[in-house]
Amino acid sequence: MDPLTLSSRIASSGLKVQETRLRIISENMANAQSTGETAGADPYRRKTISFAAHLDRATGASLAEIGRVTQDQTDFEVEYDPGHPAADDQGMVKLPNVNMLIELSDMREANRAYEANLQTIKQTRELISMTLDLLRASQ
Repeated sequence: MDPLTLSSRIASSGLKVQETRLRIISENMANAQSTGETAGADPYRRKTISFAAHLDRATGASLAEIGRVTQDQTDFEVEYDPGHPAADDQGMVKLPNVNMLIELSDMREANRAYEANLQTIKQTRELISMTLDLLRASQ
């Protein structure tokens, strides 16, 4: 496989993992206030994602892939709200362990990584196009 096509393939693997990362972050943000449905029940638990490198044997390139999606095991915040449906016997409600500042920071980082991979693909396409134009001109 030629280097230009290979660079597009590597960048597209980066796009896929960042897309999944953005989906996980969006789920966390959407559930930042999701408490349990019954008294004393656990609320939404923040998800985290890890990445892995996968060696593509056909090309010898190291491609990005999703390692695994896990749940963040940090403690839940608790708040006194005896009228809440998820309040326990003492009136305490467990809140999700989602920190919006962390999620926004992660989202910004994932967005920038996505844009960088997209720019790599665009540049590669331009280089391929320029190469084809040079080959046509030399005939």
